[in-house]
Amino acid sequence: MLFNSISFLIFFPLVTLGYFIIPYKWRWIWLLIASYYFYMSWNPVYALLIATSTFITYLCGVLLQSTERIEDEEKRIRLRKTWLILSLVINFSILFFYKYYNFLGDNINRVMEHFAIHMQVPYFDVMLPVGISFYTFQAIGYTMDVYRRDIKAEMHLGKYALFISFFPQLVAGPIERSGNLLKQFYEKHTFDLERAKRGFVLMLWGFFQKVVIADRVAILVNQVYGNYEAYAGFEIALATVLFSIQIYCDFAGYTYIAIGAAKIMGFELMQNFDTPYFAKSIKEFWRRWHISLSGWFKDYLYIPLGGSRCNRLKRYRNIMITFLVSGIWHGSGWNYIIWGGLHGIYQVVGDIIAPFRQRVAQLFGLNKEKFSYKCLQVLTTFILVDFAWIFFRTADLASALGIIKQMFSSFNPWIFFDQSLYQLGLDQKDFGVMMISIILMIAVELIGKHYDFEEAIAKEHCVFTWTVFMVIILGILIFGVYGPGYAASQFIYFQF
Repeated sequence: MLFNSISFLIFFPLVTLGYFIIPYKWRWIWLLIASYYFYMSWNPVYALLIATSTFITYLCGVLLQSTERIEDEEKRIRLRKTWLILSLVINFSILFFYKYYNFLGDNINRVMEHFAIHMQVPYFDVMLPVGISFYTFQAIGYTMDVYRRDIKAEMHLGKYALFISFFPQLVAGPIERSGNLLKQFYEKHTFDLERAKRGFVLMLWGFFQKVVIADRVAILVNQVYGNYEAYAGFEIALATVLFSIQIYCDFAGYTYIAIGAAKIMGFELMQNFDTPYFAKSIKEFWRRWHISLSGWFKDYLYIPLGGSRCNRLKRYRNIMITFLVSGIWHGSGWNYIIWGGLHGIYQVVGDIIAPFRQRVAQLFGLNKEKFSYKCLQVLTTFILVDFAWIFFRTADLASALGIIKQMFSSFNPWIFFDQSLYQLGLDQKDFGVMMISIILMIAVELIGKHYDFEEAIAKEHCVFTWTVFMVIILGILIFGVYGPGYAASQFIYFQF
């Protein structure tokens, strides 16, 4: 059940209505049933996996909490490590089997074939469960929090199960922290019209980004990347830049819908994006992009490795490990590993040449506070991020290298003037709608840094508020891109 499907547009109002009608003490049951139904709409078997992860991390959390009563410190430490390791091993094993086993087996088989070793690692034809990386990391984060005594273990199995499976953020985040979301299931929410309007604004903005922008941009990107040998130069470059827009609007659009849906019911999910393409460095980009995942890796991997509180070589090692693991988290392919590695290299090289950049700035009298200098930083960061997206978008490493080769194979700026752009999958009208929508999106995102649109719209007179709602809804209906029979297009991050 996709957010941008008719099924969800029926499902969500019914769940919300039921949530506020049902007595408070039974609401968690209603949401848990709704969340499992939502998840099982892809494949009922998936429920067994999320239930297993839920029960194991719940049990390990309870066992970790129980060690506080043990007076023998050595025994207490040993048991705490045992329950933590048990949780990590079981959860990562499930994730590894479904997401990485065949990739690793395929690479082992290639190596053995190269050395004429007649053995084969068996291949298992299994479908990757939707959102497994997201809920696995959320469950592991909870175990780590209990182990580090940041929180006490949740004793209510049902509400903990709801924390892991809460449908708005189940399949593509944000990856919530137990300290934020779990406690909200104990709050007694009453229907608040103004809060509901704020949530509805966010949902509509998410639908606009997904259906009007991301799905329209995808037509051009898919045509060029799907047959990249037929294109070159600026055609490839344009498709690559537009993929940056596509993946942002696709993922941020999902997040806006998730946050808005949760807000309508009274729940506050964490922010996951903060105008990332206006970051002035790669380090800042990762403070603005997929914030929940970046925070997860920082707290549970980078800092435990030593973080920045060590010598320079170890700090660079920690950065590279973190970003390589981030690449692996996104997918089982060398292209994802290289994508993550590139972001690590960007940060390491950026730190190494920082003194040189400082001297150049002083030599030429560059004022870092000037608007022009900041624009240069933003542009440089975007180019680096955009180049790395090539590896993320392609199916394999060979395709990524082929696209890079084609991009630099010719210089053809005339495509922007001879109407060649309209031969890339979008006619002149659709191309115009795409560009206007992107400009509108950028303007709203930038102004939104200083002006709270959702609150302003929600607090206006009901006539104005509903006029805005209807304009956005009509815009989505008229300019949205829909598949055959109005089939919904899947969100990119569902595959992770």
